[in-house]
Amino acid sequence: MAAVMTLPRQVSRAEMGDRLFVLGGKLVWLLLLGVAVLLPLLAIFWRGFSSEAGQGGGLVAARELVTSDNFHWLLGNSLKGSLSVAAIVVPLAYLFAYALQRTLIPAKPIWRGLSLLPLMAPSMLPGIALVYLFGNQGLLRGLLADNIYGFWGIVLGEVIYTFPHALMILLSALSLADARLFDAASSMGASPARAFRSITWPATRQAVFAAFCLVFTLTITDFGVPVVVGGDYQVLALEAYKAVVGQQQFGRGALIGMVLLLPALISFGVDTWLRRRHGDAMSGRAQVFRPAPSRARDACYLAIVVLICAVLLLVFGMAVYSSLVKFWPYNLSLSLSHYQFEDTAGGGWLAYRNSLILALCSALIGSVLIFTGAYLMEKTRGQKGLNLALRLLSFVPMAVPGLVLGLGYVFFFNLNGNPLHVFYGTMTLLVVCTIAHYLTTAQMTATTALRQLDAEFEAAALSLKAPLYRHYLRVTVPICLPALLDIVRYLFVSAMTTVSAAIFLYSPDTILAAVAVLNMDDAGNVGGAAAMSTLILFTSGSVSLLLAWASRGALRRSQAWRQSAPGQ
Repeated sequence: MAAVMTLPRQVSRAEMGDRLFVLGGKLVWLLLLGVAVLLPLLAIFWRGFSSEAGQGGGLVAARELVTSDNFHWLLGNSLKGSLSVAAIVVPLAYLFAYALQRTLIPAKPIWRGLSLLPLMAPSMLPGIALVYLFGNQGLLRGLLADNIYGFWGIVLGEVIYTFPHALMILLSALSLADARLFDAASSMGASPARAFRSITWPATRQAVFAAFCLVFTLTITDFGVPVVVGGDYQVLALEAYKAVVGQQQFGRGALIGMVLLLPALISFGVDTWLRRRHGDAMSGRAQVFRPAPSRARDACYLAIVVLICAVLLLVFGMAVYSSLVKFWPYNLSLSLSHYQFEDTAGGGWLAYRNSLILALCSALIGSVLIFTGAYLMEKTRGQKGLNLALRLLSFVPMAVPGLVLGLGYVFFFNLNGNPLHVFYGTMTLLVVCTIAHYLTTAQMTATTALRQLDAEFEAAALSLKAPLYRHYLRVTVPICLPALLDIVRYLFVSAMTTVSAAIFLYSPDTILAAVAVLNMDDAGNVGGAAAMSTLILFTSGSVSLLLAWASRGALRRSQAWRQSAPGQ
């Protein structure tokens, strides 16, 4: 009888544990999102529209800003540059993605790896390399009628910086194809060009627009490339950076930040609307598309891929080489003098160590928080209103540029009456800001993996009276380990290369490597900036390869169920 009486208490404890895990976890996640995403954005609008002394100046100051000739010049420069970059990057990325997904060119893993190089370095690195290639004393200076500083310098630098971002979107879109549609088109006598217009393009045009919006937003809000090769060609993002860092005009920075937020919000809204109208690319009966051999087609696309990769290798190879040259261009002997960061201004090895700490903390803490939050939203029942609020807040960072988010953190966490002011200038705040900045992409990765799991997993756990948190740790995490490792890798690399959001938040003790690159370039130490950028590049690449290699054993053990049975 005693054993019978203890059963309800055990069941009750399990239910209470599940309720604490689900409801408590969602409330904690909501609190974190509110502090890390919502309140900083509200602080920007408060600072920009506040008419109090020392604030944004209210509507009067906003009207004066948007009606001034200087603002019109800056806005025109930003729009012209961003549209030019997007018009160049998206077609090139589409051709590159098409070559990888729809042709039979050789060495695809190599080309794909080379195309992702710009993701491993801060946005200033392409600009620094262009200075050594086409600057006043550049290696290829004679190829240009004018120097690289100005509009074309910004465009070329941003094209290199944003290319892999557009490529990843288009690779994902072109990877989805139903072979039955192409077989039907071929049997009806349609040419490859006609099949492309009728099948491929309608299925990928939404991704093309998404890539265009992403490249446009990244370019209009980036100040890393303009600060290196912009010269007299000023843009809005650089003006916001100078207003806050150089001139301490926080109100003007807030107003420009709100202006920079508008194109991102418009692009995000239109993209979301198109996604809702866009149907599923593949049905459950779809057959995997395998391209047919074609020497002429493959040769043309291979030439395009090789040319693009050659340009990337030239740019990044030049950056690495310049970091080893003793004194450009007068003494081209190789030396490691530029890597003696303690002898130069900019942050030294402290900045590199801080970036490693930031990357490790952001990757480990962020991956746990984001994956757990996605699990609670996707795989638990009840709290529909709470789930909706969490989803909305999780998608907000996608529409908020890093520069604007960083400004919001300054205005919110630097308030004297804010009890969270104690975190301002600390590594903790940098970690929070970095996780919030890259939250949406990681969240979408986790959500995609979780949605592939059948709901019967959780139903079986409930029927067996097993605590949900135990099921999450022992079943869900091992099954979704590949996606979780992708999130860790993404957050680590992003934290190593971030500069836009962190530029306003560091202190002398928490300066980051990417910020040190900017400071050394401003001080005229271009060789030191190239050396620090190269160090970031090799660190990001090495850790990514090491993580991929180290994860194989873990994947083999935890994903044995994916392997084919003997004899099959």
